[in-house]
Amino acid sequence: MPRHPLIPALAAVAAITLVAAGCSGEGSSASGDGPSIVVTTTILGDVVSNLVGDEADVEVLMPPNADPHEFSASARQATALREADVIVTNGGGFEAGLDDTVAAAEDDGATVFSALDAVDRLDDDPHFFTDPARMAEAARALADFLPDHVPALDTAAFRRQADGYVAELRALDADVEATLAPVPPERRKLVTNHDVFGYFADRYGFSVIGAVIPSITTQAEPSAGDLDDLAAAVAAAGVPAVFADTSSPQNLADALAGEVGDVQVVELYSESLGEPGSDGGTYAGMMRTNAERIAEALT
Repeated sequence: MPRHPLIPALAAVAAITLVAAGCSGEGSSASGDGPSIVVTTTILGDVVSNLVGDEADVEVLMPPNADPHEFSASARQATALREADVIVTNGGGFEAGLDDTVAAAEDDGATVFSALDAVDRLDDDPHFFTDPARMAEAARALADFLPDHVPALDTAAFRRQADGYVAELRALDADVEATLAPVPPERRKLVTNHDVFGYFADRYGFSVIGAVIPSITTQAEPSAGDLDDLAAAVAAAGVPAVFADTSSPQNLADALAGEVGDVQVVELYSESLGEPGSDGGTYAGMMRTNAERIAEALT
């Protein structure tokens, strides 16, 4: 029996994943004298840093472009988690490689804030941050949570800082909606590398036709039958683009686009910020860039 044309790409992604799983980098760290907040992901790290401003020291565990599903903490980072005034996580199993380390820190008395618990959830999907309106809700909840657990943040200066940034997140939501306005309803269809943009679709009136990796985590692998079914769905829907993740290998997305024909692969920032100074180097930059790329591909 001849090999399915996408199987070589599947094997390549598996090999890349194994290599990536053996590597982990250090995220950003703070060295000031204020309250200590340790944040798991780059996306939440940027949000928390803007929320607290100079009122607290923020350490982000993951480096830019890390795969959050596979990242694990170093010994120094595990110590930072145990010593933090507050730990901020995404939650919902998003940081699977950190779950045990965070749980151990919590058992030792650390205070943990799960951002996912502060928003209206979609089933078991942890990717709430693709919707800036929900991110604003999470930021508002954290701003209310922190003064109750960190007395040093029970100040007017902190509240002014937090209120200002929550307002910026709400303005970001309006900006994204305006950028996407030219995309007609019949073209608001997304095919992604894996199931990341459910909250984005829910917020802005898109439908998710399917994902190359049919899971909320990059650790799952599609079968040849999954890819055949998705290729047929993409062709039937007339989707002009497949959206890949900047933090994950896009071999399968490329292979899918090649099989369907006349479909471009467009990279989006999904589960990690890009390098500092890049289009996706901040949460606001990530969301605006994604909206621009989606609008350009689908309009």
